[in-house]
Amino acid sequence: MSILDDRLNKVLDRLISDDLLSGRGLGNEIGFYIFDYPAENELTVREHIGFLLEQLPKKRPGLRVKHINLFDMVLGHLGDRKLFDKAIEQTRKKGDAFLVKALKEPLHGSKLAPVFEAACDLPNHDLVLVSGIGTVYPLLRTHSLLNNLHHVMRDKPLVMFFPGIYDGQILRLFGKLKDDNYYRAFKLVP
Repeated sequence: MSILDDRLNKVLDRLISDDLLSGRGLGNEIGFYIFDYPAENELTVREHIGFLLEQLPKKRPGLRVKHINLFDMVLGHLGDRKLFDKAIEQTRKKGDAFLVKALKEPLHGSKLAPVFEAACDLPNHDLVLVSGIGTVYPLLRTHSLLNNLHHVMRDKPLVMFFPGIYDGQILRLFGKLKDDNYYRAFKLVP
């Protein structure tokens, strides 16, 4: 069994634990957790998220779980704002770098926090799982979104599946790209 398989096998029990769901043991910190993994294992982790979504209601009846794929959320948001077709056209005319620059402001974490909150439907969910981090890059930076979700999530735990390395302070997307420091999340499974 690989190290990743061993870690993935611990995720379900961790997600249904009273400590995670109640926020106990966090020293009054927010309940943000990161499950980091090698980016080359993206498809394995996606499959495992599907498995988790099937198993969570069986293992903890009544637990209301919401899964947010950030890439899908961003595409939906761009479509709602009538920016999607414009973005495609601008990319064709001016290139990817122009698109990233043009969407930097509308897709900043502070602007997406209300979109994320609406997508979560927090009054009707107890736990939020987040994926799609690698596919939404470079349009959205993880630390920017996380820093703007503290007030949104309140007492609801959020678990982010991160294709890269999180050492408790620094996020390295794909194991290479250093994001700004983010120290307010806990590793879901060491």
